[in-house]
Amino acid sequence: MAERNVVEIVQRGYAFDVPCIELGALVVDGEPRSEAKIRVPLGMLNRHGLIAGATGTGKTVTLQVMAEQLSMAGVPVFAADIKGDLTGLASPGTPSEKLSERTAAIGQSWQPAGFPVELLRLGGSGVGVPVRATVTSFGPTLLSKVLRLNQTQESSLGLVFHYADKAGLPLVDVKDLRAVIQHLVSDEGKKDLENLGGLAKQTAGVILRELVNFSAAGGEEFFGEPEFDVHDLLRVIDDGRGVITLLELPGVHDEPVLFSTFLMWLLAELFEVMPEVGDIDKPKLVFFFEEAHLLFTDASRDFLTALIQTARLIRSKGIGVFFVTQSPKDIHEDVLAQLGSRVQHQLRAFTPNDADALKASVRTYPTSTYDLEKLLQELGIGEAVVTVMSEKGAPTPVAHAMLPAPHSTMAPSKTARLEEIVSGSPLAPKYAGAVDRSSAYEMLMGEIAAASAEPEPESAPTPSETAPAPTFPPQTTVPSDDQYAGMTPEQRLEAEILGTLPGPESGRGGGTRPKRSPAPPSRPAGESLIETFLNSAAQSLGKEISRGVFGNRRRR
Repeated sequence: MAERNVVEIVQRGYAFDVPCIELGALVVDGEPRSEAKIRVPLGMLNRHGLIAGATGTGKTVTLQVMAEQLSMAGVPVFAADIKGDLTGLASPGTPSEKLSERTAAIGQSWQPAGFPVELLRLGGSGVGVPVRATVTSFGPTLLSKVLRLNQTQESSLGLVFHYADKAGLPLVDVKDLRAVIQHLVSDEGKKDLENLGGLAKQTAGVILRELVNFSAAGGEEFFGEPEFDVHDLLRVIDDGRGVITLLELPGVHDEPVLFSTFLMWLLAELFEVMPEVGDIDKPKLVFFFEEAHLLFTDASRDFLTALIQTARLIRSKGIGVFFVTQSPKDIHEDVLAQLGSRVQHQLRAFTPNDADALKASVRTYPTSTYDLEKLLQELGIGEAVVTVMSEKGAPTPVAHAMLPAPHSTMAPSKTARLEEIVSGSPLAPKYAGAVDRSSAYEMLMGEIAAASAEPEPESAPTPSETAPAPTFPPQTTVPSDDQYAGMTPEQRLEAEILGTLPGPESGRGGGTRPKRSPAPPSRPAGESLIETFLNSAAQSLGKEISRGVFGNRRRR
């Protein structure tokens, strides 16, 4: 009687008259019941969701199954491919006796199939089309998290970005940001901060040191041009299937914070550029956020506020977000409250902290007839406790489900197949080659070079004719030419700020540097008045940069 009631409850609770994706069949007393299907309405997938569970419980396969069905429904998918397993989406699966038994038991119609996949890579190595962002578009809030800055340092970095925006200094890569910081703490740059507030030399030194460490760890490869256009995530091929875009970061365990923050940048860009669409029949994109717990670890107040706001509002842009992590406790409660669908794989309770996380997870479920604290520890691989949002916006009954098998292979695709995907990608010609255009670094270094090259007045008297040779106080040491040997102006200023100037004054900033006046603007020979006006107008437009919820640049 109880068994029949459970089956009937699930059948009624998941009987939707709208397009859906399948999440398997109900399990009763350890056996799947194919007549009781677990489904989620396609139109509810922009209400966000959670895929959680301990390592090795099947989270990646669940993501794979959902990505396949979304693609077939014409919905593009973005996913971070941490281990490289998801590249199997590009290759048809292999039939087996065990697979046939499982699919028959849950009533799944299975046949091998591959899906349209786009491969992106973050960094200099790996397989895929390279993805870059400019420092300007990344913004101070996200960059502060990558650099692990404190609240004061984050505020100072925001001031640097504000100055660069107003001064029309494009921050394309890391050397541009370093050049602007060095300029602002130099004698020439101090007057630029008079109406903006101060930038302490010590704080500038901390930020510069973190940028140096970041660059040494390979971080410079992530910033530059051409910048990735998030509209390229929204592609559908000619047969109507959505493209599944997979982003890889080789060595993600070495730079996990950068990886998760870069994913947040993509999501923030989508939030800024996508128009409002309200409630639609199916999402414009479903975004799977791997390693989601890294977003909330050591996050600043501003970062958390922006993240929560994005999660609340991006639904109206037609974007669905699924956070993938080990425990619901990894997700901030204000974000967890926004999630409509939940696929919870096995949770383990080997330690007191695990036990507390398990109990906290149980309390977040709707009322059910299950002993969830017991069931969540007994789930097998490929099984999950599921609840989703109905087409009316109400939570469905909690159900113990056996999930479907993917139609593609559950292992990484072969190297030859991956190379074929990359070589045939329509994005490769657009993003393959890095571009280093004139930006803040070149502009500031050009000003210094122009100031240094100013000719002396023809009738200028010699120092001996006008005044005796200057003397310096005993405590002041002027750096010699030897100390600056082989150093560019940028390296010299950075050494002074960081206290790394070679020679006897190393560690104390060296000494004083002569103050230079920037070269006055002049019109190049042969440039017409109209050209001068257009150039001036372009520079003014370049200064008008508004910033979004994360301080990322808003594209007009």
